[in-house]
Amino acid sequence: MGGRLVTVDWGPLVISQLEFYWDNHFRPRLDGLTDDEYLWEPVAGCWTVRRGDDGRHRADGPWPEPGAPPPVTTIAWRLAHITVNFHTRVGTFFDDTVPNDAGMFDPRHVPADLPATAGAALAFLDDAYRRWHAAIAALDADGLARPLGPRGEYFAADPMAALIVHVNRETMHHGGEIGVLRDLYRAGLAGVGRNTGG
Repeated sequence: MGGRLVTVDWGPLVISQLEFYWDNHFRPRLDGLTDDEYLWEPVAGCWTVRRGDDGRHRADGPWPEPGAPPPVTTIAWRLAHITVNFHTRVGTFFDDTVPNDAGMFDPRHVPADLPATAGAALAFLDDAYRRWHAAIAALDADGLARPLGPRGEYFAADPMAALIVHVNRETMHHGGEIGVLRDLYRAGLAGVGRNTGG
């Protein structure tokens, strides 16, 4: 089959993928999220966002070793994961106020106190998305192709475009999970699970 090759501007295409998902699928699915739903644990032993002895809220973790079964996580945990992905990547690659030695997996990027309520979590999410989107939308072709460098840690040789595609994938993956949890909660299964938020 013959045909004329089409020139593709990959950067805007990849960024518009995230925009479309955010505007048409993910963010509208979060409207009306309540605190009970945010912290609902559909099974015992869920990972969630919990208040520690110091009064600060943190996400349960760390993630199990490869091959171990992953935990069931709450909407709170999944929203924190998506938001912290945006937040830490902005802090690592676009925010000059972060220490130069802080790579993208450095825990200093993670807020010391994560949101304890649905409203606060959505505000944090919206702000982190806005900052991440503004930063990546401003990149030209050279910026998208530039290696992550030392702050990318063991992904140092990967281009910024690879990180953007990864963040897109993580957002869509966990966003879909949040949608399913909302469906189950709405279907009346909330009484089966537990709400142990604090």
